Amino acid sequence: MHEQELNILLDHLRGLPKENQWVEFKVNNMKPEGIGKRISAISNSACLHQQPYGYLIFGIEDMTGNIVGTQKHFGEQKKGNEELENWVIQRLRPKIDFRVYDFYRGVNKVSIIQIPSANNQPVKFMNESFIRIGSITRKLNEFPDKERKIWQNNPNETFESQIALAGIAPREINSILSFETYFELLGLPIPTRLDYMIDRFVEEKLIVRNGPRLSITNLGAILFAKDLGKFDALTRKSVRLIAYDGRDKTSTKKEYTGRRGYAVAFNPLLNFIDALIPTNEIIKKALRQEVKLYPEIALRELIANALIHQDFTLSGTSPMIEIYRDRIEISNPGKPIINPLRFIDHHPQSRNEKLAFFMRRLNFCEERGSGIDKVINACEVFQLPAPAFMDGGSYTRATLFAPKAWKQMNKLDKQRACYQHCSLKYVGGGDYMTNSSLRKRLNISEKNYTTASRIIYDSVKAGLIKDSDPNNKSKKHAKYIPFWAS
Repeated sequence: MHEQELNILLDHLRGLPKENQWVEFKVNNMKPEGIGKRISAISNSACLHQQPYGYLIFGIEDMTGNIVGTQKHFGEQKKGNEELENWVIQRLRPKIDFRVYDFYRGVNKVSIIQIPSANNQPVKFMNESFIRIGSITRKLNEFPDKERKIWQNNPNETFESQIALAGIAPREINSILSFETYFELLGLPIPTRLDYMIDRFVEEKLIVRNGPRLSITNLGAILFAKDLGKFDALTRKSVRLIAYDGRDKTSTKKEYTGRRGYAVAFNPLLNFIDALIPTNEIIKKALRQEVKLYPEIALRELIANALIHQDFTLSGTSPMIEIYRDRIEISNPGKPIINPLRFIDHHPQSRNEKLAFFMRRLNFCEERGSGIDKVINACEVFQLPAPAFMDGGSYTRATLFAPKAWKQMNKLDKQRACYQHCSLKYVGGGDYMTNSSLRKRLNISEKNYTTASRIIYDSVKAGLIKDSDPNNKSKKHAKYIPFWAS
């Protein structure tokens, strides 16, 4: 992880109400045996709580979450003449691939140990398994029910790894999957022999060999199927698109339900949407030009996100794109993993990591953690209202709005724009939002300084932003940061 990602992750973990079974804060206390026990305990606890990773963090006070720094980075520690990291890993069974990240937060040394969840068996340190009970490390054998659940749990058996269709003869597979799409999107020459294509898909875990027969994984099917209708569990996961005549669902203009895998259908779907979106006519250098109402990058990122972050365990529902006269709503099944307010620059998390990885490789979306930032930035450049992100309980929805006159914007529209603008300034290099920058974002004239001040006041009161210097008495020159910034 890069330093920026580490800082985002650190702020997220510090923002938890308190330490829990899979997150522990320490200032120093790097005694080798204690660290080994804690890594065992956190790995086993992460498995029980269905977390892909647990974290042991040095340089943080456990009661306050304050960053105070540790005396030495973890990588500087030794056990005798041996590096501590190597000493610990040699005494773990199985030898899990925990990662150590040493970095500075300001002048303070911080070490984050990212610990993968136990998989199918408890992680032992020096032949003993441990578990976290609240904030206390205990021996796992004292809790037989928890130990049994770890043996029965398999967090690595993800949706993507499960088999969608089995028992296929090699000569039949080309009629089911679009091999050509894979090679074209990656810019690779298309092999002339089918067995070479199959070998590549096996390497990518899109296909699994079962003796002379082949099985297609959910990942292979959802991306490269020529017809998702051939996969019983995936038939209802095709993207559905509806275009309406007005601002509500009264009159339907177009309706489309895709049948192909996401990689095969993604670019044609964008072209189809592009043809449905109205244009604005502008004059540039004395020439009239037509521009689309919504930035392409915003549509691309939000649609890709809806596909990647959906909850495939929810049946009878699929990603949906709804085009209205004044907005586009993009929804996916599943409650968001994080608070929608933290979609901006948050440490990336996904229910479907392998699908997310593939979508990025195929250039359908941006690098981890930067896509939503680009969506919001594009809306600012296009002078559009701030996009909205909603937790619908069983679904997640993102909304892009067509241009609105100032009088059409309600209080929440203005606060949302203020918060997103403030967040972009902060993550773009630690800059601050000011009255002046907000006026520029919302196209408010300088003489209407008090209008921007009112929006800032309301956003502070709503807990969305805060003064970067609470001791500053001059509101005219005040600078603001998002509520989650330190």
